[in-house]
Amino acid sequence: MSSAAENGDAAPGKPNEEKTYKKTASSAIKGAIQLGIGYTVGNLTSKPDRDVLMQDFYVVESVFLPSEGSNLTPAHHYPDFRFKTYAPLAFRYFRELFGIKPDDYLYSICSEPLIELSNPGASGSLFFVTSDDEFIIKTVQHKEAEFLQKLLPGYYMNLNQNPRTLLPKFYGLYCMQSGGINIRIVVMNNVLPRAMRMHFTYDLKGSTYKRRASRKEREKSNPTFKDLDFLQDMHEGLYFDTETYNALMKTLQRDCRVLESFKIMDYSLLLGIHILDHSLKEKEEETSQNVPDAKRPGMQKVLYSTAMESIQGPGKSGDGIITENPDTMGGIPAKSHRGEKLLLFMGIIDILQSYRLVKKLEHSWKALVYDGDTVSVHRPSFYADRFLKFMNSRVFKKIQALKASPSKKRCNSIAALKATSQEIVSSISQEWKDEKHDLLTEGQSFSSLDEEALGSRHRPDLVPSTPSLFEAASLATTISSSSLYVNEHYPHDRTALYSNSKGLPSSSTFTLEEGTIYLTSEPNTLEIEEDNASVLDVYL
Repeated sequence: MSSAAENGDAAPGKPNEEKTYKKTASSAIKGAIQLGIGYTVGNLTSKPDRDVLMQDFYVVESVFLPSEGSNLTPAHHYPDFRFKTYAPLAFRYFRELFGIKPDDYLYSICSEPLIELSNPGASGSLFFVTSDDEFIIKTVQHKEAEFLQKLLPGYYMNLNQNPRTLLPKFYGLYCMQSGGINIRIVVMNNVLPRAMRMHFTYDLKGSTYKRRASRKEREKSNPTFKDLDFLQDMHEGLYFDTETYNALMKTLQRDCRVLESFKIMDYSLLLGIHILDHSLKEKEEETSQNVPDAKRPGMQKVLYSTAMESIQGPGKSGDGIITENPDTMGGIPAKSHRGEKLLLFMGIIDILQSYRLVKKLEHSWKALVYDGDTVSVHRPSFYADRFLKFMNSRVFKKIQALKASPSKKRCNSIAALKATSQEIVSSISQEWKDEKHDLLTEGQSFSSLDEEALGSRHRPDLVPSTPSLFEAASLATTISSSSLYVNEHYPHDRTALYSNSKGLPSSSTFTLEEGTIYLTSEPNTLEIEEDNASVLDVYL
């Protein structure tokens, strides 16, 4: 039974050669995983449900499974091994939180052989996926397993506050001991469904130092590219509508702050891009391959497991989107800079790297040789800010409201509007000039002028509204059509807007300056650039 034959992304070189991990064949690891999880989960069902206590996070249960079998364990054809389960009650709570029933969990992992996946990273871990595409099983190092166990109380609190997250969903932590070798595994949610063809897959960290896929990785049928490859292939980024963009960025910001609080760094965003325009020709081919288990009645659907469900707020129905569009498989709709319709699948991975002494030394050494801000290993606060800035400015973008382009039609309409406005201004200016001329030739009486002067207040330099007999007589004998000098302070070509239907000013005032009486018209709706507009100078 060769895992290479089951997976299209077989290890290069010798297609039929079985992979090994710590000198243990992958087939033996897969068999031990299924036997161990089958026993521990089945045994856990006999324990009553209760609240999770603090000591539950540090409990480790162990069972020995000999090849010949025992009263409690079945016989098998693998070497004798011991199977440990970490925090069984805590992980049972996590599975219930995501709607995973014990029978469904056992069916997904133990009913069919696990499918081995290729590992694009440098960790050398083995990856397995269940036949129904629900769960990923990954081998982890001792330090990572230890860190996850310490992380569980905080992880428990974060999931209680917000189950919708792009952080990994951990469903179990186990260890297989055989021949003095410890192989630790963790069960997580599957970010990239195999039933959906990923035309591009990226592992993004927000750094640029050596962040390009190797030649060996590029030769694979489904390679995983990195940051510099994304900037080259998708230099304009990926576009979302406003609501989706805000939900995605809010989720990323919240998740990064959680990781920063746990002093976690060096994580990545695993991004799978499915181009809908390319899937039409491939639809028939894809439906005949990688079909999930159809024999299972009522297929299990893990809650909050898809990308769309992970970013939506509690008031929105992620299940409704899946029901209305079953072909999207929970992908987030987006568009490329070329206008292609896309479905995006994403999740934050590799969060079991804390900023310990080894990572601090690694950053210090790389910072001496290269630019310290470009390397992937960095202190958690800086790493989170750089990660968010890269996602916000280079990867994910919001579709802006389309602005009208400067077309000929728009230019013509502007020219026509400008010509019309000039005609209106000139006509208003001419009417205003005629009104002033009539006002002067008809000889405005002092009484009318005095009535208009009553409309002005709070001017200390105004002539009193009830002049003396001498002033009245003097004005009556002096003012005539021949003795009035009109000083127009605004030119005819100056733009002015006048909205009075009668064309008359709303108020007029007299001012006395150095022996000269000024009649000043102050229209309320007349907007001109100079304050001293329309002044009638009356010389005595």
